[in-house]
Amino acid sequence: MRRFGAWPAWAFMALFFAVPLAALLPEAFGDGGSAFARLFGNPLFIGALRNTLALGLAAGAVSALVGACIAIELARQSPSRRQWMMTLLGLPLAFSGLVIAYGFILAFGRAGFVTQLLAGLGGDPAVIGSWIYSVSGLGVAYAYYLIPRVALSLYPVFANLDLRPVQAARTLGASRARAFWDTVVPEVLPSVLSNACMVAAIAMGTYGTALALVGTQLNILPLMLLAQVSDGGSDFAVAAALSLVLMVVCVVVMGVGDVFTRRRERGAVGAGH
Repeated sequence: MRRFGAWPAWAFMALFFAVPLAALLPEAFGDGGSAFARLFGNPLFIGALRNTLALGLAAGAVSALVGACIAIELARQSPSRRQWMMTLLGLPLAFSGLVIAYGFILAFGRAGFVTQLLAGLGGDPAVIGSWIYSVSGLGVAYAYYLIPRVALSLYPVFANLDLRPVQAARTLGASRARAFWDTVVPEVLPSVLSNACMVAAIAMGTYGTALALVGTQLNILPLMLLAQVSDGGSDFAVAAALSLVLMVVCVVVMGVGDVFTRRRERGAVGAGH
């Protein structure tokens, strides 16, 4: 295992990352990189980039905040109750993007049962039902399956949290909120931010839920890329350039999360010495 244990991981990375990337680079940078000029000159590109960043960052922030609260609650439960709560949390992770989109349409679409209930209270179903097809509505749909991912990732952080600093702060006269802010938040914040960046990158790169929920009505980079490689697309060099741009955006966001993780690890090592 020490000698060959990493080879499956390296083979996986080579087959599903290095080889596709090597195929994209000549296509994107051919003809002196004119594909990037055509991409950046596309009037829809800036809007798609802005919408993608807004969607990913909003979904990541909401998922991290709600997921951290759920993780705290998980850490407080008894083992038996925690087990069935974690089972319920894992259910959204088993659904495909199509199923999630269809469920949100049935609930919040123009003819959805939630929309009809609000219409019975005097709301306009056309206005209420159109919200789910916007960037914010898609962000909520993404958060539906990103929140459990964050909660299950952060649960060990809160379960293994040393509460002695909190107790010491309370003994010295700090309020419960002040003790939590001064002792717990600095300890868990890097992990929360790291998870926020991870799920933000996932939201920026995924397209299945967006395609099923809004079709091509929403201008985001994944759907723009899909339009380039679908039956109607013909400029594969631009598609390759757009793939690289989307990859760079996701890598940068995940890199920011990695910075937070490394800072926490260095702080833990420093505290240990």
